[in-house]
Amino acid sequence: MIKIDNKKIEKAVTMILEAIGEDPSREGLVETPQRVARMYEEIFSGLGQTAENHLSKTFELVDGNMVIEKDITFYSMCEHHLLPFWGKVHIAYMPNGRVAGLSKLARTVDVYAKKPQLQERLNLEIANAIMEYLNAQGVLVVVEAEHMCMNMRGVKRPGTKTVTSISRGILETDLNLRNEAYRLMNL
Repeated sequence: MIKIDNKKIEKAVTMILEAIGEDPSREGLVETPQRVARMYEEIFSGLGQTAENHLSKTFELVDGNMVIEKDITFYSMCEHHLLPFWGKVHIAYMPNGRVAGLSKLARTVDVYAKKPQLQERLNLEIANAIMEYLNAQGVLVVVEAEHMCMNMRGVKRPGTKTVTSISRGILETDLNLRNEAYRLMNL
């Protein structure tokens, strides 16, 4: 895990407040730099981490059916504007003799979401982690998200959702399996 420099963040937030004409010493703002630094420590806790620890604890699988976990909620920060985006991740994977505990997929999403991120890269990092650390035969990851950079600035289109997907292994090459995964995800 990367160590966050809280003092540097506090100074930067103070400078931003001054740059927009605010008084950082007024009652409502006096502790804001410290609050923002603590918040960044929490929401960027995925920096420098991988999902290896989460996905290395597995269980033997009795049969090789597809595993699907859907509607995994997440939040992240768009690396272009440092504004939040949030939504749901749906994961389907074909095990290769071992399965992860159900909470481990949600923790995997957290690891890759809790850093400055792009939605497309979030898809890729989750899929690659499942293929690598679970040695899955295949994976499909779908991310549905709403971006504050679309809602409150620029085009200002609240409610617009961006949907991205990526498939690897047998879920990339076998159209029937991929379609079954989409059907079971209700997508």
